[in-house]
Amino acid sequence: MRSVGKVTGFLEYEREVPQRRPPAERIRDWFEIYHPLPEDKVRLQGARCMDCGVPFCHTGCPVTNIIPDWNDLVWRGRWREALRVLHSTNNFPEFTGRICPAPCEAACVLGINEPPVTIKNIEKAIVDRGWAEGWIAPEPPAFRTGKRVAVVGSGPAGLAAAQQLARAGHSVVLFEKADRIGGLLRYGIPNFKMEKHLIDRRIDQMKGEGVEFAPNSHIGGNVPVSELSKFDAVLLTCGAEQPRDLKVPGRELKGIHFAMEFLPQANKVCEGDKVLNQILATGKRVVIIGGGDTGADCLGTSHRHGAAHVTQFELLPKPPDTRAPHTPWPLWPMQLRVESSHEEGGLRDWSVNTVRFTGDEHGNVKKLHGVRVGAPPKFEAIPGTEFELDVDLVLLAMGFTGPVRTGLVEDLGLKLDARGNVETNDHYMSSVPGVFSAGDMRRGQSLVVWAIAEGRKAARGVDEYLMGASKLPA
Repeated sequence: MRSVGKVTGFLEYEREVPQRRPPAERIRDWFEIYHPLPEDKVRLQGARCMDCGVPFCHTGCPVTNIIPDWNDLVWRGRWREALRVLHSTNNFPEFTGRICPAPCEAACVLGINEPPVTIKNIEKAIVDRGWAEGWIAPEPPAFRTGKRVAVVGSGPAGLAAAQQLARAGHSVVLFEKADRIGGLLRYGIPNFKMEKHLIDRRIDQMKGEGVEFAPNSHIGGNVPVSELSKFDAVLLTCGAEQPRDLKVPGRELKGIHFAMEFLPQANKVCEGDKVLNQILATGKRVVIIGGGDTGADCLGTSHRHGAAHVTQFELLPKPPDTRAPHTPWPLWPMQLRVESSHEEGGLRDWSVNTVRFTGDEHGNVKKLHGVRVGAPPKFEAIPGTEFELDVDLVLLAMGFTGPVRTGLVEDLGLKLDARGNVETNDHYMSSVPGVFSAGDMRRGQSLVVWAIAEGRKAARGVDEYLMGASKLPA
């Protein structure tokens, strides 16, 4: 059993998290919204970690971070050791420390009757300290296996897998169809949640470990699928990019876009690119359909564009303000969440179904026609609640239905599961020998932390396939 530096810390110190910059200030730029928490306060937060015997935070965390150990090391001021423990399970804690919803905190034992330990913020503080001190450097392998692996898709699953495979001694080429590496980390998540220099410095580290990056390389597009036959193994981490559409009358009107048409353009501009005919919310009445993280990202982006007004609709009922009884500890709680973007303005509404759009004589969307609905699963329309709303821009943020089937998936003849995702065995191998899959492409749309976990596990599967055994973490 581990030792605890401050046995009574959870009784002595209150939960404290970093403060967000004022909304009126932050909507004028694209920088991250949090002020850093001073080191002494982070250490006190580490002291709140209990000697709980069975750390349920491990089970809440998809990458099974060894949370109590690095909390204790932070409390003791042993930051470099804390970084080593953190990196033993997570390749990119600076990503998860910023954008993960922290299921580990929902499972924290202290959270049964007190505010849980600030696990996510401590994680971020550890890795940021590591970069600032110069402790993070390339870790090239001691030997090369002579095996070549192609990883297709450079989101968090692909990046994690590529790094693990390179450290195992394989020659790894990471193919990405976009012009820059990072997948949704680069072009899906706004800069105010995660600035992109964080990705760039990891790319530099991975280059030092031998990973070869190939942007502008769309396998099944400008690069033939036959190119993959040159490799000893292939790992597909292409994500779940098929957006869920809203098939109602008027959907064809101009001014109605998927979230992933809108968000990448804003990120490209932040990178210094010029985007012709950019989708802008400036001065417009915006409606976002979908109440999840992607919808919140569209909301924050619309604020920074200078939208006249933003409304966000969700089909499901409004969640309770506190943990719902049907999601008791240590489950991920069903409850209302207020993201930073919601603090910045706009209107949120629940139990709303959009039934049609109407436009002007030029084919531009001008009105949304909706109705309030009852509880799931029927979502029956409530008579007398019909309404219409003036609108200039509609953003569809209703999630994704799985990987894109045309192109790579069909060309390789991959078998899909009942949900339309790539089917694999327990070692992450698909129905085609030597072809593996991980991340959202395999499990459906999910969290960045799940993608990293999947990439690490798939890397072990690939390593076992190539070498007969693997020393990579299971």
